[in-house]
Amino acid sequence: MLQVNRTNNLKIPKEINLDLDSVNNTEDVLAIKKEFAIANNNKFNEDIVKKIILEEEKEQKIINKIPQNSNDLIVITIVKKLCAYVIAVTENSPKRFRGVFVNRMQNYCLDTLECLLNANFIRLDSNSNKVKREDFQKEAIVKLKLLGYVAMIAESSGCILKKQYKQISIQLAEAISLITSWKKSDDKRFNKNN
Repeated sequence: MLQVNRTNNLKIPKEINLDLDSVNNTEDVLAIKKEFAIANNNKFNEDIVKKIILEEEKEQKIINKIPQNSNDLIVITIVKKLCAYVIAVTENSPKRFRGVFVNRMQNYCLDTLECLLNANFIRLDSNSNKVKREDFQKEAIVKLKLLGYVAMIAESSGCILKKQYKQISIQLAEAISLITSWKKSDDKRFNKNN
């Protein structure tokens, strides 16, 4: 609850707790999948399906732990969530891929985040600063595209699952789109001020 008084204009709570359960809990999802299997005359192994559902929930919990910080740009928050997802997904990758794909994917995520933070701290007050900021933004896009390529190879090699690769691709596309929009916004603002 927000409180206003004379000494402190507005007290905003640091954390808002919502006690909402998932719309579909594990048992509901399991029952739905079982009924679909019966309707399609397919075999249904309850233990395997339950294990898959629990694994997906575990990955989603890791992603949801990343707080939405009002001080960060949306693109930075999206990349933070992408990093959390990639780390969660690659945690269970076979050992033989950890030195090749896992390290590379995690490093590209962290490098992208570093580039975006560097770009965000550069002010658009001169032409040289604008060029530096653009360079960091371009470097972030390149790192994300490299992450996409490595994720594609990792999926085809069996390091990550197809659904995990799909999720990474969706988040990559969103991040690249937001960075491109950020660059366009910077161009408009810079041209308007000069």
